[in-house]
Amino acid sequence: MHTNHSILHIIGRITGSVLVGALALVEPSQASAANTKLAGTAVYDLVQPFKCPPPPEGFEDFTSYPPLVLTGTLEGCWYTKILTVKDNGAPSGVYLETGEEFFTGTLNGEHVEFTTTYKFESKWDPDFATGVELRGRCQHPIVEGFSDSGEITGRVDFKDIVEDGSFVYRGHIRQL
Repeated sequence: MHTNHSILHIIGRITGSVLVGALALVEPSQASAANTKLAGTAVYDLVQPFKCPPPPEGFEDFTSYPPLVLTGTLEGCWYTKILTVKDNGAPSGVYLETGEEFFTGTLNGEHVEFTTTYKFESKWDPDFATGVELRGRCQHPIVEGFSDSGEITGRVDFKDIVEDGSFVYRGHIRQL
């Protein structure tokens, strides 16, 4: 009886080791192929001729700000619709905002479109209405997205570069 238990234990360990080894070979290549890291910059489309057309059908009210022109991993136009605003005023200078967005453009040269929700947090001196932005950032989880290869998900985070009014973005997109 002791011998059978030992043999089963050894077979189980060998089978487990083979399975773990096989997964180690397969899993990283699938994960790296499915995920794309995002990095780039964005600026408001303020100079004529404009790079971004008006928002497409279904997103006509996504005009709370001028569109953002993204360059980098994502290339294209980003449209925004504000849903809520909370201005805490002076002396805190904290301004909060939520909304929805639509992006159309390319991801590493492949056509992509997605919608997001967002949460923006910023600090102003002395307050949003009369002050100067000291810092700001926002998070944009993808709600629904598509590329030429199929459905996508992910998240894009922006950081305000207050010195020049631009933004940097980082994040990831994963093919489903």
